[in-house]
Amino acid sequence: MKKRMLALLLSALLVVGMLAGCAKTEEPAQTEEPAKTEETAKTEAPAAETPAKAITVVSREEGSGTRGAFVELMGVQTDEGDMTTEDAEIANSTSLVQSTVAGNAAAIGYISLGSYDASVVKALQVDGVEASVDNVKAGSYAVSRPFVICYKEENLSELGRDFIGFIMSADGQAILADKGYIAMDEGAAAYSAAGLTGNLSLDGSTSVGPVMEKLAEAYMAINEGVTIDIQQTGSGTGITSTIEGSCEIGMSSRELKSEELDAGLTPVTIALDGIAVIVNQSNALDGLTSEQIRQIFTGEVTDWNQIG
Repeated sequence: MKKRMLALLLSALLVVGMLAGCAKTEEPAQTEEPAKTEETAKTEAPAAETPAKAITVVSREEGSGTRGAFVELMGVQTDEGDMTTEDAEIANSTSLVQSTVAGNAAAIGYISLGSYDASVVKALQVDGVEASVDNVKAGSYAVSRPFVICYKEENLSELGRDFIGFIMSADGQAILADKGYIAMDEGAAAYSAAGLTGNLSLDGSTSVGPVMEKLAEAYMAINEGVTIDIQQTGSGTGITSTIEGSCEIGMSSRELKSEELDAGLTPVTIALDGIAVIVNQSNALDGLTSEQIRQIFTGEVTDWNQIG
C-alpha cells in the first residue's frame, strides 16, 4: 500500500515538472555581436568638427582704389580685365574686410597697411618680406601704392589750397607718419596758419579717409573758422565727384588713370602705403608668394590644402 502511494506521488511530481517546462517560452539564443570595423565605427560615431579648408576670398568692391592697386600689383588684373574670382565676398570698406576675415577661419583679404590691426587679424609675408613701413620705404615689399589727393585747378579755393599745403607741411607729414604711412617730404617746412574760414569738401577712398580725418581735425584746431566735410565713398566715386565739381578735393588710394588726368585733375601724392594681405589669426601660414596670391584671388586655388 505504502509503495503504491509513493509511486503515485512520484508520478504526479513528474507530470507537474513536465507541464512547467512546457509553459516556459523559448528564449532566442544570444549571438555574438560582430566586431566593429573601422568604417563602421566612423559611421556610428559623431563626426568630428574639422576646420574649413575651402578658401573664402574677401575683396573690395569695384571702383575701390585699394582693389585697383592690389589687382594690378598681384597680377589679378590682366588684358582681359579684373579677374577676381566671382566667388569672392565683397566688402565695401577697409574695416569690413578686416572684420570679415577676423570672423572667418578660412578667409583671406587685403587692406591698407596703415589700418592693419595685429590684434584682430594676421598679415602675411609676401615673397618672404614682412608687411611693414620700413620694407615699403625700402621698396622690398611688393604690395605698396600711393595715397593721392586730386583737384581741378579752376575749382580749388584758397582754403582748399591751404589745406593741401598743411598736408604737405612738416605738421601734416608727421601725422601721416604717425599713422603708419610713409611721408613724402621728411624735410618739409612747418605750417603757418593763414587765418582762413569757410567750408571744404572731400570725397573718395575709404583707405585715405581715416587719416584724412586726422589731418582735418589738426587743421581745424589751428584754423577755428574752418569746417571740413569728408565723405568716404571709394576712390573711383571720389575722383568722379571731383571731376563733376560736387566736391573740391578727391581722395584716391591708387594712381590716377590717364582718362582722369585728361578730365583736368591735378594729382598730389601725399604718402605711400602698403597693402597688407590678411588672414584669420588661427591660420597657420606665415606667408605666400605673389603667384600664390594671384592664384587664390583669381580662383585657380580654392582650398588651403593646395598651398604647399
